[in-house]
Parts: sequence; C-alpha cells; structure tokens
Amino acid sequence: MRIVDAHHHVWDLRVRDQDWITGAALAPIRRDFPATEYAAVARASGVSASVVVQTVTVPEETPELLALASRGELVTAVVGWTDLTAPGVADTLARLRALPGGDRLVGIRHQVQGEPDPRWLLRPDVLRGLRAVAAAGLVYDLVILPGQLPAATEVAELLPELTFVLDHAAKPPVATGDHHVWADAIRRLAARPNVVCKLSGLVTEADWRHWRTVDLRPYADTVLDVFGPERVLFGSDWPVCRLAASYAEVLTVARTLTGGLGPAERAAVLAGTAERVYGLPSRGEPSSAGE
Repeated sequence: MRIVDAHHHVWDLRVRDQDWITGAALAPIRRDFPATEYAAVARASGVSASVVVQTVTVPEETPELLALASRGELVTAVVGWTDLTAPGVADTLARLRALPGGDRLVGIRHQVQGEPDPRWLLRPDVLRGLRAVAAAGLVYDLVILPGQLPAATEVAELLPELTFVLDHAAKPPVATGDHHVWADAIRRLAARPNVVCKLSGLVTEADWRHWRTVDLRPYADTVLDVFGPERVLFGSDWPVCRLAASYAEVLTVARTLTGGLGPAERAAVLAGTAERVYGLPSRGEPSSAGE
C-alpha cells in the first residue's frame, strides 16, 4: 500500500534559527534536521512521497523548500508561507510559482495558532489573502488550536472555493482527555465539504513519555467519523514527533488507528487523500513495508 507523508519539516539552524524551539522540553529537536535524514527514516518506513511544510514566517524559507522539492526525490510538494495580509499577495504567489520548483508549491500556511485574536482568520485583509490563495489554485493549511475552530468553520463557509487542510486535528487535548468540547467543534468544521483533516501530531498532544495508542484512539476515531477516510490524510509531523515517538512508531500508530477501515478507505488515508488534495502524482514506487 502506497504511503504519502502529507506533513513533515526540515531545517538547518546554520541557515535560519527556529525561534519557536525554546526551553528544555524542546531541546531534543533543537538541532539540524536535513532532508537527507528525513528521506532515510521515511524510506525505511515505506514512504514514497512527502509534503514538506513551512515552519517560520519569513519569505526566504519557501523558495528554499521549493528548490528542495525540485530535485525530484522523496519531497514531492511544498506548503509554504507568505504574508496573507500584504496587498500584493497575489503577485507574491505568482513569483513563487515562477521560481525553480515553483510547480511544487501546493499550499500556504500561517501560524494562526500563535495569533492572539481568535478570529484572525476572519479579518478583511486575511480574507483577501485567502481568496488570492484560492485563485492561485492552492490550498490553505490551518494550524490552529481548539479555541480557533469556530473561526475556521466560519471562514470555510465564507470561502467555499478554497480547500482548507486542518493540521494535527487542531491539536486536541489528548493529554487531559477532554474530548467532548473539541469533538463538537471538529464536527461543525467537518460539515464544511471544503475541509479535510490531517491524522498527524497526536502523539505530541499526548503525554510524551507515557502515551499509549488507546489514548489517541478517541480523537482519531472522531476525525475518521466526521470527515470520513476520503477527507483524512496521514502526516508524520517529523521531526516534531520525535519529542514523543520515532518516525516508525508514528506510522505504526497510524496503521493501527486505521486498522478497522476497509482497504480502499485505508489507502485513502495513507496516500489517496493527500494525492487528490495536494495534486500529487498518484503512482510511484510501491511501499516496501509489506502492506
């Protein structure tokens, strides 16, 4: 069964600081994580294509990621960053598409989770930027917290022409087990047909040292239930996942959590949804993982 990793990162601290990596808890990932290291661990788990996602809100990062994707190796596509509030966002997107590897740009993301305004997505300047993303034929990745789900639901209704990809299921409170409030908000967002959801990032929302697959299941089951497998896509969130689990462990968990699905539904989560939503090639090397 083909596996597409729809969410991972790479960075080089010699090129650019990752200023969000602060404190002792995040110390294990405060080092370089190059594409070569990612390719080694992903290929060892049978991954045949991937989507690399931005980490910092600086304009220089996206061209670098596009150049990486242009090499035609494991990294197939890029979710980059641009300032959605800038008046010239449409021109900026066009310039990015014209760069080497620009045809690999499939989406845009902003760290909405860090915005103090819970309704940031509904600001007029942001809405203008999101319309430009849609007009460019790109999708928009939502990295938000549970409290920002209502605004995300509103913006998805306002912009039916734009596909929204919810990263990490909006970071549910796995560690506390407070499932119900998050689940109600996710259900309302999933009612919008232009929203899909990544089955990613759950291990780092759990207790990093003592999590069990059973802790993640209520959240994964809710995502699969309200979106349906055809609107769910697997992502490793490497190397952030390393705070709680190895790459192989994350993929094993994803296989376990989708084990009750039929073959076609499981294939959608592990590859097909990502291929459709991000416009990736649908054929490639078969997985070496025996599935």
